Amino acid sequence: MFSRIVSCIAYEHDQTFVLVAVVVCVMGAATAVHIFRRACEVDNSHRLNWLLLSGLAVGSTIWTTHFVAMLGFNLVETVGYDIALTLASLAAGIVFSTGGLWLAASGERLATRVLGGMIVGLGAAAAHYVGMAGVDIPARIEWNPALVAASVAIGAALGGIAFGLDPKQRDFWGWRSVVLVAAICGTHFAAMAAATYIPLPMAEAGGPALSKELTAVIVLVVSLAVMGIAIYGVDARTQRDLLASYRHAALHDPLTGMPNRHALSTRLDIVLGAPNPQGCVIVIDLDRFKDINDVHGHAAGDAVLQEIAGRFTSTLRDNEFIARTGGDEFVALKWATDCERQATDFADRLLACVDRPVVYGGHALTTGASIGASLFPRQGSSPDDLVHNADQAMYRAKKSRQASVCFFDEALDGEHRKRKALAMQLRHAVERDELELYYQPQIDVASGATLGFEALLRWNHPEQGLLAANDFVPIAEDTGLIVPIGEWVLRTACRQAAYWEASCKVAVNVASAQFTQCDLARIVHEALIESGLSPARLEIELTEGSIIEDQQQTLHVLRQLKALGVSIAMDDFGTGYSSLAMLQHYPIDKIKIDRSFISAIASNIESLAIVKSTIMLAQHLRIPVLAEGVESDEHLEVLRTQGCNEAQGYLFGRPVPLHSLTMGQKAAVAARR
Repeated sequence: MFSRIVSCIAYEHDQTFVLVAVVVCVMGAATAVHIFRRACEVDNSHRLNWLLLSGLAVGSTIWTTHFVAMLGFNLVETVGYDIALTLASLAAGIVFSTGGLWLAASGERLATRVLGGMIVGLGAAAAHYVGMAGVDIPARIEWNPALVAASVAIGAALGGIAFGLDPKQRDFWGWRSVVLVAAICGTHFAAMAAATYIPLPMAEAGGPALSKELTAVIVLVVSLAVMGIAIYGVDARTQRDLLASYRHAALHDPLTGMPNRHALSTRLDIVLGAPNPQGCVIVIDLDRFKDINDVHGHAAGDAVLQEIAGRFTSTLRDNEFIARTGGDEFVALKWATDCERQATDFADRLLACVDRPVVYGGHALTTGASIGASLFPRQGSSPDDLVHNADQAMYRAKKSRQASVCFFDEALDGEHRKRKALAMQLRHAVERDELELYYQPQIDVASGATLGFEALLRWNHPEQGLLAANDFVPIAEDTGLIVPIGEWVLRTACRQAAYWEASCKVAVNVASAQFTQCDLARIVHEALIESGLSPARLEIELTEGSIIEDQQQTLHVLRQLKALGVSIAMDDFGTGYSSLAMLQHYPIDKIKIDRSFISAIASNIESLAIVKSTIMLAQHLRIPVLAEGVESDEHLEVLRTQGCNEAQGYLFGRPVPLHSLTMGQKAAVAARR
């Protein structure tokens, strides 16, 4: 049987046509397999189009290979081809191939893919025998049943192998093309070997048909047209898919597949652009998400985001939308409703999606969410205002221990907005030369002499005027701006104090962040050298909170400062943690009693007791005491009676800018007398 097939190829065909047929088959099979691979990679909504193109490519390859090889058959002279059966041969190849490829691409099981490939192989046999029926030759064909069966078996077997291979294994794609070529060529030449031609008188030949030459031209034209259609379809589909992928990437988050900030902005514009828009914007920020990343790794964090994103998407109803806008922040939108109850229901559904644990790596990872909402058009008409207002409400929810969902409230959230605006302006205050130091005198209680001045920071705000430290220093501490601002204060105070009388000291407040986030000792050293100020004239004031935050680091920095010759004062003593161990273990040169105790010293027994105890303790430890907030002669007399060393307050002078410092000194002296 095998020798008969080889003999048919070697002796009954023009080898030039055989070579051309094989080349055509190889090119067509490679093209078809490439398209089929693409069909296996796309989602189900686009797969059918790619399978149609792949079936068209396989069917036309079978048909072209058959007729090119037939044109090289030398045993009998072909008179012509029946046009209907010739086109039916093409149709058979395309229909069988498309059906088989659809089955092979959609089957997860090996048996299903093999069956689909076998159908493709049977399509090669069907196209061949239908095409042979349309050949008009002066001979009667007698078929060898064994070789006919072998031709069908070759096509089915090799087709099953070609498309039974796992489409996910990319190493097999080249072999798939080779096996497909073997299936098509094997089917054709086995079928040709199965035929025995018994010559007939010319009178018994069939009726009028297409000539061999015209058939060759038609085969070439049709083949080129079909392949051209397939290639054009692939190119057009590829471009559309490429544009669709670019569009999807531009509007979706790559990690979760959710719509992104740009998609949210687009949807908000559409919703708010409708007549009489009503609805709500909801901002969701995950709680404790950083802890998950820190403890379990970023892969666990990604898994949590993906799971929660899937839950969010599945809970959406009509007129609802949600996007991921940041690392662990999402923004949801609900429209066509003006009911706060419906907005609350939506927010509660989103919160429920987050509250359920996410199982990853054998761990149940639990997070929570803080949710803020704003209603439109009542609480904003532009996308920026609505998202911003919902964001403010979310921050309030994050700080609240009772409410996980908060709606925007102008009275409650407006102050937070002002703080944020002030923080943005504060970032440029140093470079715009808007900061200024005011000075308040510190006097010796016993003699009335001015010992020095405390440097107090002020901000000449371009819109709000002069702001005291209490109005913006807490913001600077929250945002980290206190570090560069604190350095500016140190350098400026040293530079200005260098021109005072040699006996006057300058006291500078230092925030806890300056002890932990910058090289404070180096900055102080540089400020002293640059200004020429004696270290003995600089006093650094810190609060008890600065020590508690990082005791070892603070102690290390304080020792460095003491080594420079700078003195250390503990500010606001009695209002914080007030550990006596601080006075024992830390190099403190002065204690400052907070103004809250001094203001009630003459009328409140408890305040007087605290002041007495503090002064007595300091005397035993040989640490001087300075009382803040001294505003009356009565205050001063009590402090003098108790043995307080120094005092500071409105009684001796209010804080004044540098150019008024001389007048401030005179006022302080006058007040003492």
